[in-house]
Amino acid sequence: MSKKHVTVLRGGISSEREVSLASGSNIIEALKETGYQVSDLVANDDLEQIIQCLKEQKPDIVFNALHGRFGEDGAIQGVLEWMNIPYTHGGICSSAIAMNKQMTRILLADSGLPVATGKVIPVHELAHQDPLPSPYVIKPIEEGSSVGVYIVNETDAQERKKRRQKIIKEWHFGDNVLVEQFIPGKELTVCVMRDKALTITDISSGTHVFYDYTSKYTAGESKHILPAQIHPKAFQKAIDYAQQAHKILGCYPVSRTDFRYDNSQETSDHPGALYILEVNTQPGMTKTSLLPEQAQYCGISYPDLCSWLVEHAKCRA
Repeated sequence: MSKKHVTVLRGGISSEREVSLASGSNIIEALKETGYQVSDLVANDDLEQIIQCLKEQKPDIVFNALHGRFGEDGAIQGVLEWMNIPYTHGGICSSAIAMNKQMTRILLADSGLPVATGKVIPVHELAHQDPLPSPYVIKPIEEGSSVGVYIVNETDAQERKKRRQKIIKEWHFGDNVLVEQFIPGKELTVCVMRDKALTITDISSGTHVFYDYTSKYTAGESKHILPAQIHPKAFQKAIDYAQQAHKILGCYPVSRTDFRYDNSQETSDHPGALYILEVNTQPGMTKTSLLPEQAQYCGISYPDLCSWLVEHAKCRA
């Protein structure tokens, strides 16, 4: 019995296009290795052409390897639902919610999960005063891979003002910004397959101030320790929180929840404090990505992970 015909949709028009192209290339190779009939579809800004290519290729399933806006925010998912083509990763609602950091914060906080103190403000308000006590983080509401993230930690008020003015000048992510309290400590992430967390990765960004775009996608720029060597109570809490976040946002079949872990007050009896930063419905699939790494730790090879995602593809409508 022949295997399914899979179209790998990659590229796109977001700031994460290059990451998507790399992920898609790895996925194509893995799916061919496991016996699938594979077609490549590099997406650009011509939606009509994407639809026409899908009609011509007639895939059984679309492996959605797009990242960022229009790829993991519910937009392409709506197109695939309309065409009645089963696809991998999150559906329209979970994708749209998880891509919007403020909406994610609201839903998680309402469910009792920990998020950093924060708020959304018009970007022009940064010109007048600090929106939160320093240090704080400024980030786009709907971007991934740490694109457009700034940490304001200058101790001098005039230096912070100059920094805010520079951010306003460089900003091209919409009219509003999400401002959050900066949480010191460790960067952790937990991947969930179906409803079960895999493990926890402790991410060290080396010379980088935080786990930014370069440290995420450049080999050797970050160090991943798994399982994370943290307080056992904090470890279990992070696992529980990631599984709850996966369920609250309606993620399917995978997600990745990113945390900051403030271990400054950690003792042998008491763990530090965990804060959820965001939930990703389409974790990266490059060779330095966290989901494949955690899956491998749990005995799931990269080709098997890709095959698993294909076999769990579906339409939601």
